[in-house]
Amino acid sequence: MKRLAKRFGAAVSAAAMVFTVPVLAAPAAEALPDGLALTPPMGFNNWNTTGCKIDEQMIRDMADIFVDKGLKAAGYQYVNVDDCWAEKERNAEGKLEGNKLTFPSGMKALGDYIHSKGLKFGIYTSAGTVTCAKTMPGGLDHEDVDAQTFADWGVDYLKYDNCNNQGRPALERYTKMRDALKKTGRQIVYSLCEWGDNKPWEWGKDVGHLWRTTGDIKDNWSSMLNIVKKNAPLAPYGGPGHWNDPDMLEIGNGGMSTVEYESHMSLWSIMAAPLLIGSDLRKVSKENFEVLLNQEVIAIDQDAKGVQGAVLSQKDGHWVFAKPLAGGDVAVALFNENTTSATIGTNVAALGLPRSAGYSVRDLWKHKTYQSAGQISALVPAHGTAMFRIKAGGDWLRHEPLVGAGLEFAATASGVPGDLVPAGKPFEATVSVTNHARLPVLSPKVALTAPAGWKIEQLSRPRKWILGADESATGRWRITPPAGTEGTVTALHSETQYDTLGFGRVKQSGDSPVTVPAAPPSGSAYASDLRWYAEKNGYGNIERDMSNGSIPDKDGKPLTINGVRYAKGLGAHAPSELVFYTGGRCTAFSTDVGIDDEREPANLRGSATFEVHTDGKKKVDSGLLTYLDPAAHLTADITGAQYVKLVVTDGGDGNSYDRGDWAGAQFTCK
Repeated sequence: MKRLAKRFGAAVSAAAMVFTVPVLAAPAAEALPDGLALTPPMGFNNWNTTGCKIDEQMIRDMADIFVDKGLKAAGYQYVNVDDCWAEKERNAEGKLEGNKLTFPSGMKALGDYIHSKGLKFGIYTSAGTVTCAKTMPGGLDHEDVDAQTFADWGVDYLKYDNCNNQGRPALERYTKMRDALKKTGRQIVYSLCEWGDNKPWEWGKDVGHLWRTTGDIKDNWSSMLNIVKKNAPLAPYGGPGHWNDPDMLEIGNGGMSTVEYESHMSLWSIMAAPLLIGSDLRKVSKENFEVLLNQEVIAIDQDAKGVQGAVLSQKDGHWVFAKPLAGGDVAVALFNENTTSATIGTNVAALGLPRSAGYSVRDLWKHKTYQSAGQISALVPAHGTAMFRIKAGGDWLRHEPLVGAGLEFAATASGVPGDLVPAGKPFEATVSVTNHARLPVLSPKVALTAPAGWKIEQLSRPRKWILGADESATGRWRITPPAGTEGTVTALHSETQYDTLGFGRVKQSGDSPVTVPAAPPSGSAYASDLRWYAEKNGYGNIERDMSNGSIPDKDGKPLTINGVRYAKGLGAHAPSELVFYTGGRCTAFSTDVGIDDEREPANLRGSATFEVHTDGKKKVDSGLLTYLDPAAHLTADITGAQYVKLVVTDGGDGNSYDRGDWAGAQFTCK
């Protein structure tokens, strides 16, 4: 709830003060673990879908849906009420009370109803004087009375936020509530919603059962991806009874595609994250319910071994996560953060599996088992994740061969999507079949068709008719979009087929979108007025004519570098990349660059380097700039360039407050 705290101006920034306070170990006599949360908690929290617009009927409805829609059976059990549930003042006894308008039956009655469904009841407060929304008292210096009140109501889970904390050390505040909860004698799962400001993963194991590692998630791709990048390196700190918490699931809120929500569910599960649904279950589509109810993926999250999956590799936005499981299996997530499909893979040796004649590979989204000789790969769609459970030996020979098949585009330049295809200019694509199994694959065939009017020429055909383990059959084509297609999005259609021994002929087909960029501008044009075709950004989205702000779109401030304001430009945040199509028709790019003044007063930091690339080669850079420096002026000769990429690095010291502005950025074209 960190974002809301900023919006209301309610949070007292304690980071600078807390970082100077030694982080001591929690007192051993009260320290966890205590046998709770041996697997990551699963349930619901209303905040991301309702904010303060919450009442007891909505929470009762969620409990009913848990039972009726199979969520309870799938393992979801906590029904949690977030901020704004209480009266604005404590009662005469100094106790919290439910809001009489929105929770007229009282919080104990609500808890009783949830318990009657065989579920568990969760509640919220903040380790400050008031909560983040400033609608109710916080728990600071009222830990004992609040903990006992919660226990009397039958609370099973407490989310303890970090707003309005008066600058007091996080360890002190969170430990006091831990001790108060333990005094009640009731088993209550304790969630430290500290936002990762004071590295709770280093001390939270003795204090709580889970701790937030980041600020609040938002229902968009950029937010989800940024959180993955912050939470993934913390794998060594998670385990039974002490979990890294990258915040709620946004699945069902509507801001991402089904493929992106599947990635969200896969990545949270491979990272052994708490699975707390943050959407209004009364409005969630059948398709999104299927994502939430994928019990094979949930089983990875809830595995008894309790290991957070680690990143085996990450290059150019292609990720491989691996998570060892109880019983010796290994779960793998192949994640593609980019906007173009790509083949991503690993092998059983890298996964730490023992040598075997063969391996069973269970696809957790297709719900189908394959055999492999040891290589694991998939053609992963844009923003998609392929997830597998791999077992050495066993009945692997009974299963169909694992085959990677589909369409890929040849790369044009670093950072430029292969599916960006200018009119009148040929590009290449391949369709391939790759066998990863012991059993051979026979008679592979590949085909590719383009939209009517497009020129397509096959350059090579598959030459192998029998594919052994890790052998491929590939066709290659040259395709040219015709004039008149500028500014359109269409698709290429690929087909693959092959024979398998004992499993018949397998046919697959699919459509891969391609974008024909609009014609470059004529004369002079501000970059913020043009369309860009690829974007990566370290925090939220790149903004037009305002600073980067936070996660939501259009939440920045006027572009300002060391006190100088700019009406036009781009607000980015390191690490960042932005690709424009110039089609050989532009001659120059000019801009002022620097660290934007948008930061909290206590956070005097921010450094970055700004680079201009043409067709994959760096043309000019700013050198290192810090928040103390005035804007630097850059000009680049981009004559003949097809693509211009604007890059902001993090300066080599992490990317905190590295809001980098391309101020007055302008192209000069013919």
